[in-house]
Amino acid sequence: MNMERDGSETGTAMGTGMGMDMDTGTERDLPHRIAAQISDGILAGRHAPGERLNELQLSRELGTSRAPVREAARLLEAQGLVISHPRRGFFVRTLTAPQLYDMYDLRLALEIHAAGQALERIGEADMDRLRHQVGLLHGLARSARPAEQVAADYAFHRMLASLSGNGRLLKVLDDIALDMRAGIAVIGRLYDDPARIARNHDPILEALEARDPHRLAAALRFHIGEARDRVVPLFSSLPT
Repeated sequence: MNMERDGSETGTAMGTGMGMDMDTGTERDLPHRIAAQISDGILAGRHAPGERLNELQLSRELGTSRAPVREAARLLEAQGLVISHPRRGFFVRTLTAPQLYDMYDLRLALEIHAAGQALERIGEADMDRLRHQVGLLHGLARSARPAEQVAADYAFHRMLASLSGNGRLLKVLDDIALDMRAGIAVIGRLYDDPARIARNHDPILEALEARDPHRLAAALRFHIGEARDRVVPLFSSLPT
């Protein structure tokens, strides 16, 4: 999560590489662009947990050699999305329900801290951007676009965290979000009614407008805590 990359959109800093032209950009950038495509595939559920990344197949699909695909896989390993096994290759990381629960807990603590700092720095232009993002969430809920709503949801939270001015905290939240979105992709659906998920952002916005740190912390605790308490049981119930 880097400071300049938040925005009023459905995409986030977690990778938006699908559909990139592998012939554009420099050779040095190629592994990063391939990593973005593979990351998008993991977050969209096209690469299942435990699945082996077939370097030859990916190189053919992307029209490149195997070397940048392998380098891209190492970049994703550093991000925690894939793991490597000697002489076997790279595999999509498999999450457990307790790990997912711990991620929600850590995210909650970080977001409450970041929001408290943001409250001291936030301006009216920032509020307009946050209002616009919540409006986007409501619109996506009405149009039944769950994948975009998941991305837009996190974009709102990232936008708020970026206003804390703490770049290191933002990076940690981005790393957590990668794993969490991969876990949500495995479930294959939203954890709750889309309209209710969108509405749960309204108290956060209202607390920001009131400049009330206690209401803000309570609203974040309810929203993220409810998501945790619904997502983790759904994840636990999946067949192994």
